[in-house]
Amino acid sequence: MTAIVVIAKECLPGKVKTRLHPPLSLEQAAELAAASLADTLAVASHLPATRHILAFDGVTAPVEASAWEILPQTAGGLDERLAAIFDTLAEPTLLLGMDTPQVSIGLLAPVFTSWGDETDAWFGPADDGGFWALGLKNPSGALLRGIPMSRSDTGAHQLQRLDEAGLSVRLLPVLTDIDTITDAHTVASVAPHTRFARAFAGVRASARPENFDFFPAPLSGARS
Repeated sequence: MTAIVVIAKECLPGKVKTRLHPPLSLEQAAELAAASLADTLAVASHLPATRHILAFDGVTAPVEASAWEILPQTAGGLDERLAAIFDTLAEPTLLLGMDTPQVSIGLLAPVFTSWGDETDAWFGPADDGGFWALGLKNPSGALLRGIPMSRSDTGAHQLQRLDEAGLSVRLLPVLTDIDTITDAHTVASVAPHTRFARAFAGVRASARPENFDFFPAPLSGARS
């Protein structure tokens, strides 16, 4: 009995993935954000969650979430918005960001089968020091409120908070959040089957010559 929540912004130019500009245009950055969100929603839709919820900042939700519950995000910093989500829900809940389109059903399956009496939380660390997933058996916004967000030590602070609360935490694999153009290339390389990878290939194909330096060479040995 686990709910899944994807937190997302409406993918409008200038509102999402602005760190990809430059070298990308704001329109291209929004296109990649939309593809990443679509991949995330597709995976989440196939998980055996009791509820599928989009915690949404925007007006028009993506079509991929047409059958989902829509939970408007509250005002405030990211910690306050995340805390409000967990305060709203009473059942075990897995929260996902929209910036890891390489996530898979197999990777998340243990959250829906292996809570057990010994697991209070699941934590998905990002390789930039943040986190891409957080699952709580007993949701409480107090476990997130006040955590410094968007820093290289955000994940460490969050894990410390969970530990101080006496929770038993199981780790999910480390993934790359898409923030920079290098991140985008990394994710597209390791997950070439995704909508995001196809969108990124289109962006690369249309890149101006003066922007070529912003697109790293393919990673050696990368595979899906």
